[in-house]
Amino acid sequence: MSDSPNLVLPRSDLDALMATLDVEVIGLIECLVSPGWRLSFGSADAPSIHYNLSGTGRMVVGGFSAFALVPHTLVITPAKTPFHIEVDDRTAAKTVNVVEAQWDPRFGERVQRFVAGDVDPMVMLICGYFRATYGSSIDLFAGLSTPIVERFEPGDELGSKLQAALAEISGRQVGMQAMTTAILKQVLVTLVRRSLNSTSVWLERFSILSDRQIALAFADMVARPSADHSVMALAQKAGLSRSAFMARFVRAIGCSPMVALRQMRMKRAADMLAARTFSVEQIARAVGYRSCSSFLRAFRQAHGYAPAETEGEGRSAPPALPGESGAAEDDVRDT
Repeated sequence: MSDSPNLVLPRSDLDALMATLDVEVIGLIECLVSPGWRLSFGSADAPSIHYNLSGTGRMVVGGFSAFALVPHTLVITPAKTPFHIEVDDRTAAKTVNVVEAQWDPRFGERVQRFVAGDVDPMVMLICGYFRATYGSSIDLFAGLSTPIVERFEPGDELGSKLQAALAEISGRQVGMQAMTTAILKQVLVTLVRRSLNSTSVWLERFSILSDRQIALAFADMVARPSADHSVMALAQKAGLSRSAFMARFVRAIGCSPMVALRQMRMKRAADMLAARTFSVEQIARAVGYRSCSSFLRAFRQAHGYAPAETEGEGRSAPPALPGESGAAEDDVRDT
Protein backbone atom coordinates (compact mmCIF):
# COMPACT_ATOMS: atom_id res chain seq x y z
CA MET A 1 0.00 0.00 0.00
CA SER A 2 1.32 3.42 -0.91
CA ASP A 3 1.69 6.09 1.74
CA SER A 4 -0.25 8.52 -0.45
CA PRO A 5 -3.23 9.86 1.54
CA ASN A 6 -5.40 9.81 -1.58
CA LEU A 7 -4.91 6.11 -2.33
CA VAL A 8 -8.11 4.72 -0.84
CA LEU A 9 -7.40 1.19 -2.12
CA PRO A 10 -4.33 -0.83 -3.08
CA ARG A 11 -3.35 -0.16 -6.68
CA SER A 12 -4.20 -3.74 -7.65
CA ASP A 13 -7.78 -3.24 -6.49
CA LEU A 14 -8.07 0.13 -8.25
CA ASP A 15 -6.74 -1.54 -11.41
CA ALA A 16 -9.48 -4.19 -11.15
CA LEU A 17 -12.17 -1.55 -10.63
CA MET A 18 -10.99 0.47 -13.63
CA ALA A 19 -10.57 -2.59 -15.88
CA THR A 20 -14.10 -3.85 -15.26
CA LEU A 21 -15.87 -0.47 -15.36
CA ASP A 22 -18.44 -0.30 -18.18
CA VAL A 23 -18.69 3.14 -19.79
CA GLU A 24 -21.59 4.21 -22.02
CA VAL A 25 -21.56 7.41 -24.03
CA ILE A 26 -25.11 8.79 -24.06
CA GLY A 27 -24.33 11.84 -26.16
CA LEU A 28 -21.54 14.26 -27.09
CA ILE A 29 -22.01 18.00 -27.57
CA GLU A 30 -20.00 20.91 -28.92
CA CYS A 31 -20.47 24.10 -26.86
CA LEU A 32 -19.41 27.54 -28.15
CA VAL A 33 -19.91 30.65 -26.02
CA SER A 34 -19.17 34.26 -27.02
CA PRO A 35 -18.38 37.21 -24.72
CA GLY A 36 -21.51 38.50 -22.97
CA TRP A 37 -23.35 35.20 -23.39
CA ARG A 38 -24.39 32.28 -21.20
CA LEU A 39 -25.16 28.73 -22.32
CA SER A 40 -27.46 27.07 -19.80
CA PHE A 41 -28.31 23.37 -19.38
CA GLY A 42 -31.08 21.92 -17.24
CA SER A 43 -30.71 18.84 -15.07
CA ALA A 44 -30.32 15.42 -16.69
CA ASP A 45 -30.50 11.88 -15.32
CA ALA A 46 -26.84 11.18 -16.15
CA PRO A 47 -23.59 12.87 -15.08
CA SER A 48 -21.89 15.08 -17.65
CA ILE A 49 -18.29 15.66 -18.67
CA HIS A 50 -16.83 18.90 -20.05
CA TYR A 51 -13.42 19.67 -21.51
CA ASN A 52 -12.43 23.22 -22.40
CA LEU A 53 -10.48 23.21 -25.66
CA SER A 54 -9.76 26.94 -25.77
CA GLY A 55 -10.64 30.30 -24.29
CA THR A 56 -11.41 31.54 -20.80
CA GLY A 57 -14.79 31.75 -19.11
CA ARG A 58 -16.48 30.33 -16.07
CA MET A 59 -18.90 27.59 -15.13
CA VAL A 60 -21.56 27.35 -12.44
CA VAL A 61 -22.86 23.93 -11.37
CA GLY A 62 -26.05 23.80 -9.32
CA GLY A 63 -25.82 26.03 -6.28
CA PHE A 64 -22.03 25.88 -6.06
CA SER A 65 -19.72 28.83 -6.55
CA ALA A 66 -18.53 29.71 -10.04
CA PHE A 67 -15.10 28.41 -11.08
CA ALA A 68 -12.82 29.45 -13.90
CA LEU A 69 -12.72 27.62 -17.22
CA VAL A 70 -9.24 27.87 -18.70
CA PRO A 71 -7.89 25.71 -21.53
CA HIS A 72 -7.59 21.99 -20.65
CA THR A 73 -9.96 22.17 -17.68
CA LEU A 74 -11.95 18.95 -17.23
CA VAL A 75 -15.21 19.05 -15.27
CA ILE A 76 -17.59 16.28 -14.23
CA THR A 77 -20.99 17.40 -12.99
CA PRO A 78 -23.33 15.22 -10.90
CA ALA A 79 -26.53 13.84 -12.38
CA LYS A 80 -29.74 15.82 -11.89
CA THR A 81 -27.78 19.07 -11.53
CA PRO A 82 -28.22 22.09 -13.84
CA PHE A 83 -25.17 24.03 -14.97
CA HIS A 84 -24.21 26.93 -17.20
CA ILE A 85 -21.15 28.23 -19.04
CA GLU A 86 -20.63 31.96 -19.50
CA VAL A 87 -18.09 34.49 -20.74
CA ASP A 88 -17.86 38.09 -19.54
CA ASP A 89 -18.09 40.95 -22.01
CA ARG A 90 -15.36 43.28 -20.81
CA THR A 91 -15.94 45.85 -23.56
CA ALA A 92 -19.33 47.04 -22.36
CA ALA A 93 -21.60 46.74 -19.35
CA LYS A 94 -24.74 45.01 -20.47
CA THR A 95 -27.13 42.25 -19.51
CA VAL A 96 -25.87 38.74 -20.15
CA ASN A 97 -27.66 37.05 -23.06
CA VAL A 98 -28.86 33.55 -22.23
CA VAL A 99 -29.32 30.53 -24.50
CA GLU A 100 -31.18 27.58 -23.02
CA ALA A 101 -29.67 24.41 -24.49
CA GLN A 102 -32.29 21.83 -25.35
CA TRP A 103 -30.23 18.65 -25.39
CA ASP A 104 -32.20 15.74 -26.83
CA PRO A 105 -31.11 12.30 -25.56
CA ARG A 106 -32.84 10.67 -28.54
CA PHE A 107 -30.02 11.88 -30.75
CA GLY A 108 -27.16 10.21 -28.92
CA GLU A 109 -25.73 8.83 -32.16
CA ARG A 110 -24.93 12.23 -33.59
CA VAL A 111 -23.09 15.25 -32.26
CA GLN A 112 -25.28 18.13 -31.14
CA ARG A 113 -23.94 21.70 -31.22
CA PHE A 114 -25.05 24.61 -29.07
CA VAL A 115 -23.92 28.16 -29.79
CA ALA A 116 -24.42 31.11 -27.44
CA GLY A 117 -23.35 34.31 -29.17
CA ASP A 118 -23.31 36.21 -32.43
CA VAL A 119 -19.55 36.76 -32.71
CA ASP A 120 -16.52 34.49 -32.69
CA PRO A 121 -16.73 32.20 -29.64
CA MET A 122 -14.44 32.88 -26.71
CA VAL A 123 -14.87 29.44 -25.12
CA MET A 124 -15.07 26.13 -27.00
CA LEU A 125 -15.84 22.94 -25.10
CA ILE A 126 -16.55 19.29 -25.79
CA CYS A 127 -19.28 18.13 -23.44
CA GLY A 128 -21.20 14.91 -23.04
CA TYR A 129 -23.46 12.74 -20.93
CA PHE A 130 -22.36 9.27 -19.89
CA ARG A 131 -22.83 6.34 -17.53
CA ALA A 132 -20.08 4.41 -15.78
CA THR A 133 -21.37 1.23 -14.15
CA TYR A 134 -20.64 -2.20 -12.76
CA GLY A 135 -23.18 -4.87 -13.61
CA SER A 136 -26.43 -3.37 -14.84
CA SER A 137 -27.04 -0.55 -12.38
CA ILE A 138 -24.20 0.00 -9.89
CA ASP A 139 -23.21 3.50 -10.94
CA LEU A 140 -19.74 4.76 -10.00
CA PHE A 141 -20.96 8.39 -10.12
CA ALA A 142 -24.33 7.82 -8.43
CA GLY A 143 -23.23 9.31 -5.11
CA LEU A 144 -21.39 12.26 -6.61
CA SER A 145 -22.91 15.43 -5.15
CA THR A 146 -20.30 18.07 -6.01
CA PRO A 147 -18.53 18.79 -9.30
CA ILE A 148 -15.04 17.46 -10.02
CA VAL A 149 -12.71 20.06 -11.54
CA GLU A 150 -9.19 19.20 -12.71
CA ARG A 151 -6.77 21.08 -14.95
CA PHE A 152 -4.62 19.13 -17.37
CA GLU A 153 -1.80 19.93 -19.77
CA PRO A 154 -1.83 19.76 -23.59
CA GLY A 155 0.53 16.79 -23.34
CA ASP A 156 -2.16 14.77 -21.55
CA GLU A 157 -3.99 14.69 -24.91
CA LEU A 158 -7.48 14.63 -23.42
CA GLY A 159 -8.62 17.20 -25.97
CA SER A 160 -7.41 15.13 -28.91
CA LYS A 161 -9.06 12.02 -27.46
CA LEU A 162 -12.44 13.74 -27.11
CA GLN A 163 -12.13 15.28 -30.56
CA ALA A 164 -11.51 11.77 -31.88
CA ALA A 165 -14.73 10.67 -30.14
CA LEU A 166 -16.61 13.51 -31.87
CA ALA A 167 -15.17 12.40 -35.21
CA GLU A 168 -16.27 8.82 -34.55
CA ILE A 169 -19.85 9.87 -33.89
CA SER A 170 -19.88 12.23 -36.87
CA GLY A 171 -18.42 9.55 -39.15
CA ARG A 172 -20.94 6.90 -38.02
CA GLN A 173 -18.70 4.05 -39.12
CA VAL A 174 -18.92 0.45 -38.02
CA GLY A 175 -17.70 0.14 -34.44
CA MET A 176 -18.49 3.76 -33.63
CA GLN A 177 -20.04 2.94 -30.25
CA ALA A 178 -17.14 0.70 -29.23
CA MET A 179 -14.62 3.38 -30.18
CA THR A 180 -16.37 6.23 -28.38
CA THR A 181 -16.89 4.25 -25.17
CA ALA A 182 -13.24 3.14 -25.21
CA ILE A 183 -12.11 6.75 -25.65
CA LEU A 184 -14.29 8.06 -22.83
CA LYS A 185 -13.07 5.27 -20.56
CA GLN A 186 -9.48 6.37 -21.27
CA VAL A 187 -10.43 9.90 -20.23
CA LEU A 188 -12.04 8.68 -16.98
CA VAL A 189 -9.04 6.49 -16.13
CA THR A 190 -6.75 9.49 -16.73
CA LEU A 191 -8.92 11.47 -14.33
CA VAL A 192 -8.69 8.75 -11.65
CA ARG A 193 -4.91 8.68 -12.05
CA ARG A 194 -4.84 12.42 -11.50
CA SER A 195 -6.82 12.02 -8.27
CA LEU A 196 -4.15 9.75 -6.84
CA ASN A 197 -1.69 12.64 -6.97
CA SER A 198 -4.12 15.49 -6.39
CA THR A 199 -4.37 17.61 -3.26
CA SER A 200 -8.16 17.26 -3.55
CA VAL A 201 -9.29 13.87 -2.26
CA TRP A 202 -12.25 13.66 -4.63
CA LEU A 203 -11.96 9.91 -5.24
CA GLU A 204 -13.55 9.50 -1.82
CA ARG A 205 -16.66 11.35 -3.04
CA PHE A 206 -17.69 8.19 -4.87
CA SER A 207 -19.94 6.11 -2.62
CA ILE A 208 -18.25 2.94 -3.89
CA LEU A 209 -14.88 4.21 -2.65
CA SER A 210 -15.95 6.32 0.32
CA ASP A 211 -15.99 3.32 2.68
CA ARG A 212 -12.55 1.73 2.31
CA GLN A 213 -13.49 -1.55 4.04
CA ILE A 214 -16.50 -2.08 1.79
CA ALA A 215 -14.48 -1.02 -1.26
CA LEU A 216 -11.94 -3.76 -0.52
CA ALA A 217 -14.65 -6.43 -0.54
CA PHE A 218 -16.37 -4.95 -3.60
CA ALA A 219 -13.09 -4.86 -5.53
CA ASP A 220 -12.60 -8.56 -4.76
CA MET A 221 -16.07 -9.32 -6.13
CA VAL A 222 -15.34 -7.27 -9.26
CA ALA A 223 -11.98 -8.96 -9.84
CA ARG A 224 -13.28 -12.51 -9.18
CA PRO A 225 -17.02 -12.65 -9.93
CA SER A 226 -16.97 -16.43 -10.41
CA ALA A 227 -15.29 -17.14 -7.04
CA ASP A 228 -17.09 -18.94 -4.24
CA HIS A 229 -17.96 -15.74 -2.38
CA SER A 230 -19.93 -15.78 0.84
CA VAL A 231 -21.23 -12.90 2.90
CA MET A 232 -19.17 -14.02 5.89
CA ALA A 233 -15.96 -14.31 3.84
CA LEU A 234 -16.50 -10.85 2.36
CA ALA A 235 -17.27 -9.44 5.80
CA GLN A 236 -14.04 -10.93 7.12
CA LYS A 237 -12.11 -9.42 4.22
CA ALA A 238 -13.62 -6.07 5.13
CA GLY A 239 -12.80 -6.62 8.81
CA LEU A 240 -16.45 -6.27 9.84
CA SER A 241 -19.17 -8.29 11.49
CA ARG A 242 -21.72 -9.77 9.12
CA SER A 243 -24.46 -7.35 10.14
CA ALA A 244 -22.22 -4.29 9.93
CA PHE A 245 -20.90 -5.43 6.55
CA MET A 246 -24.40 -5.92 5.11
CA ALA A 247 -25.60 -2.51 6.32
CA ARG A 248 -22.53 -0.64 5.12
CA PHE A 249 -22.42 -2.50 1.79
CA VAL A 250 -25.99 -1.49 0.98
CA ARG A 251 -25.29 2.10 2.01
CA ALA A 252 -22.13 2.35 -0.14
CA ILE A 253 -23.10 0.27 -3.19
CA GLY A 254 -26.86 0.71 -3.24
CA CYS A 255 -27.82 -2.98 -3.13
CA SER A 256 -26.99 -6.16 -1.23
CA PRO A 257 -23.83 -8.21 -1.96
CA MET A 258 -25.99 -10.92 -3.54
CA VAL A 259 -27.63 -8.49 -5.96
CA ALA A 260 -24.32 -6.82 -6.80
CA LEU A 261 -22.58 -10.12 -7.54
CA ARG A 262 -25.48 -11.38 -9.64
CA GLN A 263 -25.39 -8.19 -11.73
CA MET A 264 -21.66 -8.57 -12.40
CA ARG A 265 -22.03 -12.25 -13.25
CA MET A 266 -24.93 -11.64 -15.60
CA LYS A 267 -23.08 -8.82 -17.37
CA ARG A 268 -20.08 -11.07 -17.93
CA ALA A 269 -22.38 -13.89 -19.09
CA ALA A 270 -24.06 -11.60 -21.64
CA ASP A 271 -20.66 -10.49 -22.97
CA MET A 272 -19.49 -14.10 -23.32
CA LEU A 273 -22.74 -15.10 -25.00
CA ALA A 274 -22.43 -12.25 -27.50
CA ALA A 275 -18.97 -13.53 -28.45
CA ARG A 276 -20.63 -16.80 -29.63
CA THR A 277 -17.57 -18.79 -28.60
CA PHE A 278 -18.63 -20.76 -25.53
CA SER A 279 -21.53 -23.05 -24.76
CA VAL A 280 -24.18 -22.09 -22.22
CA GLU A 281 -22.81 -24.72 -19.83
CA GLN A 282 -19.31 -23.26 -20.07
CA ILE A 283 -20.60 -19.74 -19.53
CA ALA A 284 -22.57 -20.88 -16.48
CA ARG A 285 -19.43 -22.37 -14.92
CA ALA A 286 -17.30 -19.37 -15.89
CA VAL A 287 -19.59 -16.96 -14.03
CA GLY A 288 -19.88 -19.06 -10.89
CA TYR A 289 -22.83 -21.43 -11.31
CA ARG A 290 -22.52 -25.18 -10.79
CA SER A 291 -26.15 -25.64 -11.80
CA CYS A 292 -27.01 -24.76 -15.39
CA SER A 293 -30.70 -24.50 -14.49
CA SER A 294 -29.91 -21.93 -11.78
CA PHE A 295 -27.83 -19.97 -14.29
CA LEU A 296 -30.59 -20.04 -16.92
CA ARG A 297 -33.14 -18.84 -14.37
CA ALA A 298 -30.89 -16.00 -13.19
CA PHE A 299 -30.02 -14.98 -16.76
CA ARG A 300 -33.66 -14.85 -17.82
CA GLN A 301 -34.55 -12.75 -14.76
CA ALA A 302 -31.69 -10.34 -15.53
CA HIS A 303 -32.03 -10.04 -19.32
CA GLY A 304 -35.58 -11.14 -20.13
CA TYR A 305 -34.60 -14.02 -22.42
CA ALA A 306 -32.91 -17.40 -22.15
CA PRO A 307 -29.29 -17.78 -23.37
CA ALA A 308 -30.22 -20.81 -25.48
CA GLU A 309 -32.42 -18.58 -27.65
CA THR A 310 -29.34 -16.81 -29.05
CA GLU A 311 -27.15 -19.85 -29.71
CA GLY A 312 -26.37 -21.00 -33.23
CA GLU A 313 -27.89 -24.27 -34.40
CA GLY A 314 -25.69 -27.32 -34.68
CA ARG A 315 -22.57 -25.59 -33.42
CA SER A 316 -19.83 -27.93 -32.25
CA ALA A 317 -18.77 -27.75 -28.62
CA PRO A 318 -16.00 -25.18 -28.07
CA PRO A 319 -12.80 -25.96 -26.17
CA ALA A 320 -12.66 -25.74 -22.41
CA LEU A 321 -12.24 -22.31 -20.89
CA PRO A 322 -8.68 -21.48 -19.82
CA GLY A 323 -8.25 -21.82 -16.10
CA GLU A 324 -11.75 -23.21 -15.63
CA SER A 325 -12.26 -24.63 -12.15
CA GLY A 326 -15.01 -25.57 -9.76
CA ALA A 327 -17.49 -22.69 -9.62
CA ALA A 328 -19.52 -21.34 -6.78
CA GLU A 329 -23.18 -22.00 -6.17
CA ASP A 330 -25.77 -19.30 -6.81
CA ASP A 331 -24.40 -15.83 -6.05
CA VAL A 332 -23.20 -14.82 -2.59
CA ARG A 333 -23.91 -17.38 0.10
CA ASP A 334 -25.16 -16.29 3.50
CA THR A 335 -22.58 -18.32 5.40
